[in-house]
Amino acid sequence: MSTASYPDVLLFIDGVWREGSRHGGSPASQPIVDPATEEVIGTLAHASIADLDDALAAAEKGFATWKRVPAHERYKIMRKAADILRERAEDISRIMTMEQGKPLAEARVETLAAADIIDWFAEEGRRQYGRVIAPRAENIHQVVVREPVGVVAAFTPWNFPINQAVRKASAALAAGCSIILKGPEDTPASCAALFKAYQDAGVPAGVVNLVFGVPSEISQYLIPHPIVKKITFTGSTVVGKQLAALAGAHMKRVTMELGGHAPAVVFEDADLDHAVKLLSGAKFRNAGQVCVSPTRFLVHENLYDKFVDGFTEAVKGMKVGNGLEDGVRMGPLVNSRRIDAMEALTADAVQKGATLRTGGSRIGNKGYFFEPTVLTDLPPDARILNEEPFGPLVPIQPFTSTEAVIAEANRLPYGLAAYAYTTSSATAEDFSRRVESGMISINHHGLALPEVPFGGIKDSGYGSEGGTEAMEAYVNTKFVTRFAV
Repeated sequence: MSTASYPDVLLFIDGVWREGSRHGGSPASQPIVDPATEEVIGTLAHASIADLDDALAAAEKGFATWKRVPAHERYKIMRKAADILRERAEDISRIMTMEQGKPLAEARVETLAAADIIDWFAEEGRRQYGRVIAPRAENIHQVVVREPVGVVAAFTPWNFPINQAVRKASAALAAGCSIILKGPEDTPASCAALFKAYQDAGVPAGVVNLVFGVPSEISQYLIPHPIVKKITFTGSTVVGKQLAALAGAHMKRVTMELGGHAPAVVFEDADLDHAVKLLSGAKFRNAGQVCVSPTRFLVHENLYDKFVDGFTEAVKGMKVGNGLEDGVRMGPLVNSRRIDAMEALTADAVQKGATLRTGGSRIGNKGYFFEPTVLTDLPPDARILNEEPFGPLVPIQPFTSTEAVIAEANRLPYGLAAYAYTTSSATAEDFSRRVESGMISINHHGLALPEVPFGGIKDSGYGSEGGTEAMEAYVNTKFVTRFAV
């Protein structure tokens, strides 16, 4: 079992871990707080504009080196990084729980899954095939080749500090790009551990760079910079739209993985016990701080009462506490702002007539713990039915017809994930065809594997962070036609 202590976190620029610099001479930093205890456990270095300039110069140099490394050699270095991550999984998992709050078992799954993601992208990087196009005349040769796009600027969130970073960094590396990643300030150490694995595996200096600081300052400086050729962001829809607009003004290629408000539909013919078990597990994973978390529970009226009773009982038996303790199913929220948001959404629903079945309050006065919460009898204008909750709140509503539930599933501008439970193949096919979502999972929760697409539509963004589609955003397609003289 790991006994890792929490480290102070530095910037990683041009192969060197370093403090941030300021024009006044003293480096800037911020404290890192354990969300389970509210105690300061470490410090985080902040990047200045001078540090960003260093990172840009390093990434430009790193790209010139890395793009010339044969794909098979890049593959071997990346596979070594994956092995290093597995070797250090226990230490990294403990650090992640300390800074983010999720139960240790979930942190371990995330760390080991990250190694699988590196492996998959390493393999995919060896398969960036072009093609030959049949000509319309003699002596014409027509080929399509794929080349790495260049320096990537990436921005990742705190809820999955390794999972989100590893997808962007590994896709970039596999394609032959270099990257500057602005990591999550709330949860920096586990993200830094990922970059340490890349470093120790032999990724050349300047190819991967990690910075932290004031998010708006970093994004506004990196996105327009001429050295940066591609932007990738995971986070809220509001911020994503701002960054996409900034990138569009400079004609930068963009991948956006934004917010969601996933409907979870339980049809009349569903296996009720199966639905209760899987949805209760999926909803409270990472304390509901998951972009693809099921958030609007829509249950057929003939199953509604039994589902609400069964789900509420499952929630009441869930152990909430410090993620390092045995048996804990749900840890704290990441910071006090999330507590405020949960309280506001719950109060709004109850004030408008909703019934609070269980939960609804902060737990204790130390640590950012909030009760798993179930709400019924919600009016249509309740904020939780219209705003992404990003926390352990469950609104459950009945529906009477397939037409009504499809309309409700498609009502919001989000389109990241959607779930359904049914034993009818016809219903499953109808749901998957008519619901407007980038990802749909029926009778299980099978999203986010390395080999499958991961991304949304509408206000949930565009582009993919998984599958073969993820690599497309990191390469330029070049057509070459030649007349043989």
